[in-house]
This record gives sequence, structure tokens and C-alpha cells, in this order.
Amino acid sequence: MDYSPLVLFVIVFVIVYLISSIKILAEYERGVIFRLGRVLAQPKGPGVILVFRPIDRMVRISLRVEAMEVPAQDVVTRDNVTVKVNAVIYFRILEPTKAVIEVANYLYATSQLSQTTLRSVLGEVELDDLLSQREKLNVKLQSALDQHTGPWGVKVTLVEVKQVDLPDQMIRAIGRQAEAERERRAKIIHAEGEAGAAANLEKAAEMLSRQPAAMQLRYLQTLVEIGSEKNTTVVFPLPMDILSSLGQVLKKMAGPESS
Repeated sequence: MDYSPLVLFVIVFVIVYLISSIKILAEYERGVIFRLGRVLAQPKGPGVILVFRPIDRMVRISLRVEAMEVPAQDVVTRDNVTVKVNAVIYFRILEPTKAVIEVANYLYATSQLSQTTLRSVLGEVELDDLLSQREKLNVKLQSALDQHTGPWGVKVTLVEVKQVDLPDQMIRAIGRQAEAERERRAKIIHAEGEAGAAANLEKAAEMLSRQPAAMQLRYLQTLVEIGSEKNTTVVFPLPMDILSSLGQVLKKMAGPESS
């Protein structure tokens, strides 16, 4: 009996089986191998590996950082303001074996967890903190998500709140509040300027009172400034000596009356 065709068939079958068992994993990929239903201790890859079907079954896992957008969520803040908030999370797989055996679908589970965490964490803060303290809230969200996804072998590296949509009434109220705050600051600045100007005028008057000639020079300088402008103002110069003499006369007249 001639077995050469059968032997040739077996050899060809073995070669085809071995070729089909060769799998190539990229540098960022790992293969979790299930052998007879039991997972191997260490994932395979990167490079060339052998997967002997049907004994072995491989699940490819990417180790690259993935970005997932969290849909807009209706959040009721601590001060009872309803806003719509959406965010984006960045995560990666650190332990491929856990990502396969600990959770059915780590992408779906991470997405659902991020939505519930976004509502619960942002619901504990007031609207002003939500608008002004984004960095602190991002860190808090990242810590809360990472704590829950850690047992799945998923590491949440970053969470960013993208946009906060406010109701129209709240936008108008915030605008009025900002306008009132600007008016308050303007009044304070104006009052501080008036106080500073009054203090400087007091110092200037004190200095001029010690030097009567300085008053005369200031008087002449004012006349020069008025004459340089093109206006219809009529200026009658009055010597300062007359004013000083008039002041002395008034003092002498007031002296006997006071006595």
C-alpha cells in the first residue's frame, strides 16, 4: 500500500497549521493567551508568537494611551444650578491580563464609570468653583476614576473638563454680577485717586505757604498756560504783592476787634 500521498498531505497540513499559528504583535500590543480555557501567567509579545488553535485563544490588547469623550451630562451643582458638562479622559492599559479577565469590556465600563463619576464629583461643588477651579476638579476626577479602574488594569492618566453649558438666565445673572463687580472696583479706584489727589494738594499748599515767591511763580505759569490756548478767556493780572498787603491790612483790622 502506497502511503506517499497521505504522508505528503500530513506534511502539507502541518506546515499550513504552523504558518497559520504564527502571529505578529506590534510594539504597542500584547497578546493574552488562553490555553484550554486557562489564562497564561504572562501576556505574549511584542514580535512573533505562536498561537496553536484550537488549544490556544489570543486576545489582542493595545498599550497606547486612548482618548475617550464623555458625553454631556446634566449636573446639579451644590447651589442647585443645572448645567451641562462634558469632558475627555485619557487612559491606557497597564496590565493586559486584568483588562481581559476582570471586566467584560473595559472600554464600555470605563465610559460608563466616567459619566457617573462626572455627575457625582461635580455635583458636590458650587457653580463658582466649577467655573474657576477646573484644575483641582480635573485632578479630583482623575483620582476617583483611577481608584475604580485600577483593579481592571486600566490607568487613567488625565481628565479634562471641556465645556460647561449654562442656562440663559444664569448667563445673564453672571453678566450682571460681573458688571456690578466692575462698577464697584471703578468706584474704589476713583475714591482712592481722589484721596491721593487731596493728599498731594495738601502737601503742595503747605510747601507754597512756606515760600510766597513760589505762589507768584505758579501764578505766572498759570497765566502762560492760559495765554497759549486759543480761547476767548480774558485774564486780568493781579500782582501778588497787592494780595499780601491786603491780607496784612485785614489782620491789623481784625486785631483790635478781637481784643
